[in-house]
Formats: sequence, structure tokens, C-alpha cells
Amino acid sequence: MKIIKDPVHGYVEVDGLVLRLLDSMPVQRLRHINQLGFANLVYPGANHTRFEHSLGTMHLAGAMCRQLALDPEETLLVAAAALLHDVGHGPFSHVSEPIMEEFTGRSHYDIDQIVREGPIAETLEAGGVDPVEVCAVVAGRHRLSSIIHGSLDVDRMDYLLRDAHYTGVPYGTVDAARLIRSTILTDSGIALHEGGINAAESLLIARTLMRPAVYFHHVSRIATSMFVRAAAEHLRHVPGADAGEMMRIDDAACMQILKNSPHEDTCSLAQRVYGRNLYKRALYVGVDRVNAAALQTDRCLAKERELSRAIAESAGVETWQVLVDIPPLPAPLSIGVQVRNSHAMVDIEEVSPLIGTLNDTRRQQWRLGVYTLPEFRSQVEQAAVEVLRVRRTTKQDKLMIA
Repeated sequence: MKIIKDPVHGYVEVDGLVLRLLDSMPVQRLRHINQLGFANLVYPGANHTRFEHSLGTMHLAGAMCRQLALDPEETLLVAAAALLHDVGHGPFSHVSEPIMEEFTGRSHYDIDQIVREGPIAETLEAGGVDPVEVCAVVAGRHRLSSIIHGSLDVDRMDYLLRDAHYTGVPYGTVDAARLIRSTILTDSGIALHEGGINAAESLLIARTLMRPAVYFHHVSRIATSMFVRAAAEHLRHVPGADAGEMMRIDDAACMQILKNSPHEDTCSLAQRVYGRNLYKRALYVGVDRVNAAALQTDRCLAKERELSRAIAESAGVETWQVLVDIPPLPAPLSIGVQVRNSHAMVDIEEVSPLIGTLNDTRRQQWRLGVYTLPEFRSQVEQAAVEVLRVRRTTKQDKLMIA
């Protein structure tokens, strides 16, 4: 038995199979993967890692398994999946996800190559846990998946609490203990007892408030766009560059490769991110001024490159000096659970008037960004307005904003 002091949950106990997994190289690598990508360029304290988050998720998963009265074999399976759920992340966590998807065809949920073969598989099998089942839980293909990969999951509970703690932003307050005590297991997954509605609403509010303040802060988005362009150019133009290998290294190693890349644009962008010498916003507009739905595409990086090229040509600057950032439109907020009352099982939207308001708020938070060097902001803005067909603000709009 080992006891680990966690700043969010207090003392976390690990032993047996979980302890052996904790000491494995894929999990230890997560000590060197920043949880929030480049959010530390905004919040200097946001240097926590995927390792801490995985440990916290495993701790909360154990509490939920006890609440649901799962048998020891199921509890061990869920604990292992919770600890391993992020081993597929590339450098800087979600920052490198577009690179992973475009160049390797997988996402960080696809952990089969890491878990189903090699030391991890041997450790799991020796502990009586099927590696295939672990992968199924993480990928959302198992009846117990919703514990760590659902609408009311312990993964989300931990990262909201942890991210708020390390950034100092007071919006991520979630009553995880109350939520877990209010959960029940149904044929369709995790459901919520009627007494947990307020706690569930607080989780959804926290997600909504943390979105613009932390997860989609414009400085973090600019650094992310610069990194993604740098990595993509390196992989496309440097002979021998391997996307799969890049996704298996840690933050420092990846940044070192990009900073020393023989590709000039990659090197310049990476050096700027490293020194926080970032591009500035030339254009930053919401769904009221652009056709956001029309800009969404399965090949988002290709679309962003195409628009960057068009805007740069129109503005008379180099292509690498313009970056277009098209975040995905937020999915409608639904915790995907039901509330057990004295009569029936009903969707939470039917008993919570907040859901519709929060969905509207999240949609209004969406921003398309066009970023460039400070000296080119004016001409790039004018070009972007034309290329993207941005609706110009009217006097009435300004009055409403005021």
C-alpha cells in the first residue's frame, strides 16, 4: 500500500495492480505532459500534469465504484482504465490532438497500441484484468464506460477541480462527493438520483464558466495555433519526421525538436512560443458575425491552412505570418443522465431550466480567431474580413454591446 498526498483530493491510496501500473513508463511519462497545454502562459501556476489528473481520476473512480456497489473485478477494471485513460495523449495534451488526428489517424482515446501489448498488457493480465476490456472502457465501448468517459464522469469532475485549483480561477467548483453519492447504475449507464440535480447543475455551470476563462482563453489559443502550425510544417517538410514518434515523446522533447527544426518557419514559430513572443489577434469574432457552421470540417487543419493562405495573399504577407483558428462549435450541453423521481426516469433537461440557458451561453462564447504579427494586424484584419465574409458591426450592435 502506498499513500500519495494529492492537493485536490487529499490522501490517495494505491496498491497491488494499480501501484504497478502507476510505476510503468507510459504512466510515468504523463508527469512530463502538461495538463492544460499552454494555459500556463496566462496562468503561471497551471503547470500541473496528466499524471496528477490520472491519479485523481482513479481516486474518484474508486469512490464511484463503491457507490455503485460494483464487484471487486469490475472495480479493478474501472480503476485501471481510469489510471490509463490519458496515456494516449501527445505532447501538451489537447494541443497536439489536431496533429495526432491528421497525421496518425487516431485520437488520444485510442490506447490499444500502448495497453494491449508490451509491459502494460503483461501487468494487467498478471493482475487478472483484460487489456481489451480496459481499452473498451476508455473508448466508450463498455457498459461501465460512463464512469470515466460519459456525461457525468469522474474524469470531468477531477479536471474541473484541478484546473481551477492550479489556475486560481474560482469557477471550477464541483461538489464531486455529492455527485458521486447521487449516482446510480442503469442499463444505459450512469444515472442521477433526484437529490443530485443541484450538484449536476453546478458541474455544467463550472464547465461553461471555465471555457472562456481557461480552456479557450485567447492567449492559449494563439500559442496552440502557433504550435500546431509549427508541428505540421515540420512533419510535412522535414525528411524522416515521424508523427507517431512525435506523439509518443513528452513536452520538452517535442519543443526541443521544433525549436531546432531545419524548417525555418517551424523553428521561428516554436521559438516564439517558447519565449512567449506570440502573435496578436487581427480578428476575433463570434457566431453572430461569421457562418460558423459552414467553417466546420472533418479536416480542420487543412481548412485553416487554406484560409490562412488566402488571407495572407490578400494582405500581402507570408503564409506563415497568418494563422486561422476555427474551434469546434460546442455540442449542446446535456449530461446525458436521467433523474430518478418517485414516478419515472426522465431526462435532466426536463427538470432543469438552466440547461437551455447554458447551451445558449456556450454558443455565444465561440470565437473564430485570425492571428498575425503585431505589425500586420490592420492589413490582415481587412483581408480576413473579406475572405471570411465577416459581417461588419453596426451602430446598433455597438449600442447593444455597450
